[in-house]
Amino acid sequence: MSGAIFERHEMKFLLNTQQRRFLESAIQGRMRPDEHGESTICNVYYDTTDYLLVRRSLERPVYKEKIRMRSYGPACGNDSVFLELKKKYDGVVYKRRISLPLDQAEAYMHGEIPMPSDSQIGREIDWFCHSYRDLIPAAHISYDRNAWFDRIDPELRLTFDRNILWQTEDCSLSALPCGHSILGAGESLLEIKTASAIPMWLVSLLDAAEIRKTSFSKYGTAYTAMLNNYRMRGVSCA
Repeated sequence: MSGAIFERHEMKFLLNTQQRRFLESAIQGRMRPDEHGESTICNVYYDTTDYLLVRRSLERPVYKEKIRMRSYGPACGNDSVFLELKKKYDGVVYKRRISLPLDQAEAYMHGEIPMPSDSQIGREIDWFCHSYRDLIPAAHISYDRNAWFDRIDPELRLTFDRNILWQTEDCSLSALPCGHSILGAGESLLEIKTASAIPMWLVSLLDAAEIRKTSFSKYGTAYTAMLNNYRMRGVSCA
């Protein structure tokens, strides 16, 4: 079992096709693409039965938190996945994650076994889960991601996500990516992750392409769409 801790600023931008092409072309001299190319990321977001975590997040408080399970592509059985606790306070993102076999991670999250990781991160995740108690797999969200890394500053990273899909029918990392689209045709989500401020050369590129910062949550957007679907069907939902 391995763990990791991240502390950084994360800024999000919605791009059209032209803006993405411009930016990917312009950063090639300063950044390098991930050696694995485009990867499919699958997530299962856990929440209370009345969706307390996502409802709080949508209120945009100074502090918010969430927990999810993540894999790169669909997983099964003994495949390693990440159990991630993500917190945001005053614009700074704090993420703790541990790697577990899928079977163990799901058994833990379903309350069938104790936390398998005897580590500080494992104890933090365990405290979080016991604080909310009735956590359930609430949404499966997948997307295709291209990542870029700065050649000089290892703390600067850009990710481009497209084909963001959500569904609630099969909330397991063993499910194939499918469901309802979050973005419009040709759109992608850019995330800039950095330990400090965005460098001026990148600010200039964003300005040249008229790329503006936005507030965007994949799970929050999926929850809002889910509510709208329920209302259209006349179903009551928290």
